[in-house]
Amino acid sequence: MGTSVVELGPRLVVVLVLLTGLAAAGGRLSGLGQERPVVVAALRATVQLAAVSAVVLLVVGSLWLSAAFVALMVTVAAGTAAGRVTGLPLRAPGTARRTATAALAVAGGALPVVALVLAGGTVPLRGEAVVPVAGILVGGAMTATSLAGRRLREELTTRRGEVEAALALGLLPRDAVLEVGRHAAATALLPPLDQTRTVGLVTLPGAYVGVLLGGGSPLAAGATQLLVLVGLLAVQVAAIWIVTELVARGRLLPGLPR
Repeated sequence: MGTSVVELGPRLVVVLVLLTGLAAAGGRLSGLGQERPVVVAALRATVQLAAVSAVVLLVVGSLWLSAAFVALMVTVAAGTAAGRVTGLPLRAPGTARRTATAALAVAGGALPVVALVLAGGTVPLRGEAVVPVAGILVGGAMTATSLAGRRLREELTTRRGEVEAALALGLLPRDAVLEVGRHAAATALLPPLDQTRTVGLVTLPGAYVGVLLGGGSPLAAGATQLLVLVGLLAVQVAAIWIVTELVARGRLLPGLPR
């Protein structure tokens, strides 16, 4: 097997097809109605990873190209998060504005941590190191922004009357929204907290396994995984804070009582 955890070849294709079919069948038989999204997601992942793998081979040799690729990551992540937060499709009017607003949370969470990690010398300033580390952290910021924003939308829709009551009592719009929605937004931090608390006891995450498979020592693998997990916590706390403020200030969700 060498340094790869997966054997490339026809058997991998067969297993992937079977796994996709299993997930789609479960989505249908359970009544969740998610069979089509499962298949589409699997197909998109296949095409995107093939394309990205080819692109990464080209960009990692140049620090400037790597930085441009990270900027592309942030843009795609912001567009995805904006759709999740607002519940609006990509083709709805105002996509550019929503994406730019969501980018404040995604970039505001991820980029300072990326800069700190690089400035501290814990990750070498080379494309083959910058791209994967930035990808992990940008992905974490996207997930946190999406979860927190969506929970805020649901909570503020359900408890709209409480927001209006708080406004009637004289609270500023921002304070009224935060009073009702802040706790809901905080629940988006539960997955990374649980992952960090149980690392090594429940799962061995990808960074740890990747270092081991690359020939590193268990100590080096543990240090790498710790850097990733703590970095993700910092990223996601910041992203949740920023998206909560954006929603409270009426920058991202339309139709909130003001």
